[in-house]
Amino acid sequence: MLTHRQLFLNHLAQTSESPLMLEIVKAQGVTLTDVHNKKYIDLIAGISVSNVGHCHPDVVNAVKTQAEKYMHLMVYGEYVQSPQVLLASKLAELLPHHDSCYFTNSGAEAIDGSLKLARRFTGRKKIFAFKNAYHGSTLGALSLMNNEFFTRGYHPLLPEVTFLEFNNVNELEKIDSNAACVVVEFIRGEAGCEIADHNFATALRKSCNKSGALLIADEIQTGFGRTGKLFSFMHYSLQPDIIVMAKAMGGGMPLGAFTASKKIMKSFSNPALGHLTTFGGHPVSCAASLAALEVILKLDMENQVAHKEQIIRSELTHPLIKKIDGKGLLLAVDFGDEKTNQKIIHRCIEKGVITDWFLFAPHKMRIAPPLTITDEELRSACSSINSSIKEID
Repeated sequence: MLTHRQLFLNHLAQTSESPLMLEIVKAQGVTLTDVHNKKYIDLIAGISVSNVGHCHPDVVNAVKTQAEKYMHLMVYGEYVQSPQVLLASKLAELLPHHDSCYFTNSGAEAIDGSLKLARRFTGRKKIFAFKNAYHGSTLGALSLMNNEFFTRGYHPLLPEVTFLEFNNVNELEKIDSNAACVVVEFIRGEAGCEIADHNFATALRKSCNKSGALLIADEIQTGFGRTGKLFSFMHYSLQPDIIVMAKAMGGGMPLGAFTASKKIMKSFSNPALGHLTTFGGHPVSCAASLAALEVILKLDMENQVAHKEQIIRSELTHPLIKKIDGKGLLLAVDFGDEKTNQKIIHRCIEKGVITDWFLFAPHKMRIAPPLTITDEELRSACSSINSSIKEID
C-alpha cells in the first residue's frame, strides 16, 4: 500500500519541486503534531489564517452545530440563511461605513469581485496597484502583481493596470479621473511587512477622493486583529470604499468577503446578476467565522497583540538580525540574505518551530502565530530561533 506521502506526490498537483511535506495528524491551539508524534509550534498560523488557534472549541462547536442543521442550500444570495445574515450584521456593526457584505470562498475571489464592483460602480476601467504587492493568484488578482516571475506564463492579464511605488506620495499624482479603483495593503504581507506612512495613507485617500476612484483595502492577511487593530486601515484616520477580507475570517474554514456601502454594492443588482458564486458564504464557514470573531472580541485579542510583539522584539536580538519589520503579530525578521534565512528556517523546523519567508522578501523570516499564543510559547519559539541562528552562524 502506498503511504500518504507517496500519494501526495503522485496525485496532488504540485506547485513546488520541494514541498515541506510535514504530515500533520492533529492541530490544537498553536501546536501541530505530525505522524511521528513530533510537536511543532506554529509561528505562521497557516499564513495568517488561524488567529484564534487551531481547532478552537467555540469554532469547532459552531461547525458541528451548523452542519447538523444544513450545509449548502442554494447559490449565493437567494435564500435567507441565518449564519450569513448574522455574520454580515456583525461586520456592519463593526464597520459602520460598510453596511453591505458579499461573501466569497477565498481572498483572491474577493479581490476579483471587488475589481468588478469598482468598475461597475464607476463605469471606469483603469486599476491602480502597487509594486511588490500580492493579492492572490486568480487571473484577476494576478493582474495586480508586477512580478514577471509569477505572471509571465499567464499573459495577457487584465488590461489598464498601472503600478505605483508604495509610500511614494508623488506617484499618487498618476491616479486620474479614468481610475476605477486603487488596491492597497496598508501593511504589506508578501513585501516583507512594509507599513504605509501616515502621510502616504492620507494622501492616497485624498487622491481617490479627488479622482473619484474607489479605495480598496486588502485586509486578507492583516484582518481580524493581527496588527493590533481589527483591520490594519484602522491604524489610520481614513475609511476605504471597499474592504477585502479572508484568511482568518473563517476561523480555519474557507471564507472571504468584500464589504462596501449599500450604494456601491447595489451596482451588482442593477442590472441583475452582476456577480455570482455557488459556495460563497457557505453556512458552515459563516458559522465558524462568527464564532471566531466573537472569540477575538470577547478576549480582546487585538489589544494583547502589541504586548506579544514586544516579547518577540526583545527576545530576538542576534547580530545577524538586521531589523524586524511589521506590526503586531505580522512581523518580518530581516537577515539580509536569502540563503541565510532559508538555513535558519529549516533549522527552526527541525527544532519544532514552523516559520516561513515572504514572496517578495525571501531574506525575511515570517512570524505570524495565532493570536492565542501565550507569552511562554512565544519565548520558547524565540529561544529556538536564536539557537538556530547561532548554529548556522
